[in-house]
Amino acid sequence: MKRIKIDRSKCIGCLTCVSACLVSHESEESRNRVVISSEMKYSPIFCRNCDLPECVYTCMTGSMSKDEKTGYVNYNENTCASCYMCIMACPYGVLKADERTKKKIMKCDMCQNIGGYPKCVEKCPMAAITFEEVEE
Repeated sequence: MKRIKIDRSKCIGCLTCVSACLVSHESEESRNRVVISSEMKYSPIFCRNCDLPECVYTCMTGSMSKDEKTGYVNYNENTCASCYMCIMACPYGVLKADERTKKKIMKCDMCQNIGGYPKCVEKCPMAAITFEEVEE
């Protein structure tokens, strides 16, 4: 399975990953973000596609699901009830409401619908974000 990996020591907080997400999804909000840690280091935040995803377990409509083949947590906005239980359940604070519509969830989709290679990885000038094969 391929996952986004982050080397925080290389991140300079340029927000290119955030911009790449905005542009590639033609969105007003990104599905990722960069925060500053308590050690004053930049930390890009992405969906971790957890092995045991709380967002999936709390979703009452099945809109959040774990793809066993890819290992990705997928979101189906057409069946979403906008209850935001997934947002509250995420231990990493990655999911958020789409501020524009207030109906959808903003979640990293690994750019599956736009080329299958995460644009944040492709555009990171410092190679702080990589897309690597990980063992199950």
